[in-house]
Amino acid sequence: MALYAIGDVQGCYDSLQQLLDRIRFNPGHDRLWFTGDLVNRGPRSADVVRFVAGLGDRAVAVLGNHDLHLLASVATGSSPAPEDTFNDILFASDSEYLLSWIASRPLIHRDPPSGYALVHAGLLAQWSVDDAVRLAGEVEAILRGTKSGEFLKHMYGDFPDCWNDGISGMDRWRLIVNGFTRLRFCYPDGRMDFCCNGPPGSQSHPVLPWFQIPARRSRGERIVFGHWSLLGCWNADGVIGVDTGCLWGRQLTAVRLDVEPPEFVSVPCPASRK
Repeated sequence: MALYAIGDVQGCYDSLQQLLDRIRFNPGHDRLWFTGDLVNRGPRSADVVRFVAGLGDRAVAVLGNHDLHLLASVATGSSPAPEDTFNDILFASDSEYLLSWIASRPLIHRDPPSGYALVHAGLLAQWSVDDAVRLAGEVEAILRGTKSGEFLKHMYGDFPDCWNDGISGMDRWRLIVNGFTRLRFCYPDGRMDFCCNGPPGSQSHPVLPWFQIPARRSRGERIVFGHWSLLGCWNADGVIGVDTGCLWGRQLTAVRLDVEPPEFVSVPCPASRK
């Protein structure tokens, strides 16, 4: 039985099927983890969600920022932006099911048997993995409850940008979501930076990749993430990055996690965005 984590698919259904053929995925025995952003910007978001949902307990998908963007668009009743490509979900005959399934995804998946935790973007420096699971549960309960619409209407924003246990209400939940789904670089004190998105080394001083913050409390844990297409495949600092920019015409990548060292497998992708 193999365990694979797959980077951001973002509606690129055909590339996903090519990758699964390449790794000889057997749904009767193997398991798939998805780093989030199943939808948007690619051509077949609805088909991706139907496929992953249809795998049942053979697949785990965490929420990404584009998945939440879709839910927020529905909650606010706003028209999709020109670059959004999730109308196939909004106007599908099974739209209600697809949206409900997305909203029920976790922000973090922790798997003690494998020793890995799966997130979309990262973990704030002040969080241990235990903290992250607990805090994710706060937001997951909101997204699955009667207050989901109100939260999604107030989800966007860059502040607060540094964790403090005393933060409450919408500010707290927004900060939790930003940590899980938007994080790339941080200041040494743990404040998030939302300006830099290039590869490590391209950033302005003194920010660092979130996983290189010296005081990061999740050090010693094995974390798999996506979101950062310009980072590409990364296996260092106790973390594995697996977003390789399929959407931009680069690659879609899977990493096999039940072997040592983890094995990366990629397929080339046609560009859905330029």
